[in-house]
Amino acid sequence: MGFSSLSPLTRRRLDGFKANKRGYYAFWLFLLLFILAMAAELIANDKPLLLYVNGEAFAPIFKAYPETTFGGEFETEARYREPYLKKLIAEKGGWMIWPLIPFSYNTINYDLTVPAPAPPSADNWLGTDDQGRDVLARMIYGFRISVLFGLTLTLFSSIIGVCAGAVQGYFGGLTDLLMQRVMEIWGGMPVLYLLIIMASLVQPNFWWLLILMLLFSWMSLVHVVRAEFLRARNLDYVRAAKALGAGDTLVMFKHVLPNAMVATLTYLPFVLNHSITTLTALDFLGFGLPPGSPSLGELLNQGKNNLQAPWLGISAFSILAFMLTLLIFIGEAVRDAFDARKTTGGGA
Repeated sequence: MGFSSLSPLTRRRLDGFKANKRGYYAFWLFLLLFILAMAAELIANDKPLLLYVNGEAFAPIFKAYPETTFGGEFETEARYREPYLKKLIAEKGGWMIWPLIPFSYNTINYDLTVPAPAPPSADNWLGTDDQGRDVLARMIYGFRISVLFGLTLTLFSSIIGVCAGAVQGYFGGLTDLLMQRVMEIWGGMPVLYLLIIMASLVQPNFWWLLILMLLFSWMSLVHVVRAEFLRARNLDYVRAAKALGAGDTLVMFKHVLPNAMVATLTYLPFVLNHSITTLTALDFLGFGLPPGSPSLGELLNQGKNNLQAPWLGISAFSILAFMLTLLIFIGEAVRDAFDARKTTGGGA
């Protein structure tokens, strides 16, 4: 099953996506960065990838070992960066293979020669934050959690928004009128302020923030889906399906929804972009992820509070701007791919 097995329309859409070189290369670059971020523990970690001592190999990055395993005195998990443990392993003829960045997102570098936040150096390539944690490691982990949060929020908000828009557009009439009034009231609320108030009432975490933001983010796709269903509900193929005895649910999700998804898919990269920026804003204001979590917004806040350490603000701004720019380019390419003028016989 290769490219030739795809339908002519799908091939034209793929060709349209590839024709937008900026978006096409942005997609592969973003995918590469996401894959690298998903393997963050293999790139930035305060535990060695492989440890060999006493003729036995260990993988501390995958399994926790007590210090006594290597000749130490404590039953707690070994701290491989401590000089005492390094000396014990070296005396036994052992060796360790470290990740490219020997710091995790919460590892404090106690060997700094200057007060934190420390400037970029051979040990900390992008410097440290005001607690002595490696900035590059926190950026890698922060990128991962931002993208995962954005993707999860986009998925669930799209499901709810598509279903709500489908019901509005398909049934119309009083159902559409009532739901439109509810959305006007709900959408007119100051979302960021409400999120801040709700986040201050509970200790926020990944899933709490996801639920709170889902209360408002689902409306972004409703109008698009509603318009497509209003246009398609009286077309001949819908009337034919009803005449053959198909139920409303079957007609909505089997016959009308595939056509409505064309317009919906073009908005998804922009919904993802908005989800990431909202999480960053909450983290920047201190109402986002729990303290200590790898957060790009928290790193931006540190840059604001430590103007004498410009590497903090520059690093956070650069990764955010680069990530969001890539998503915008991808969104433009997806929009071109689903442009009816380019995927029909008259398109280029």
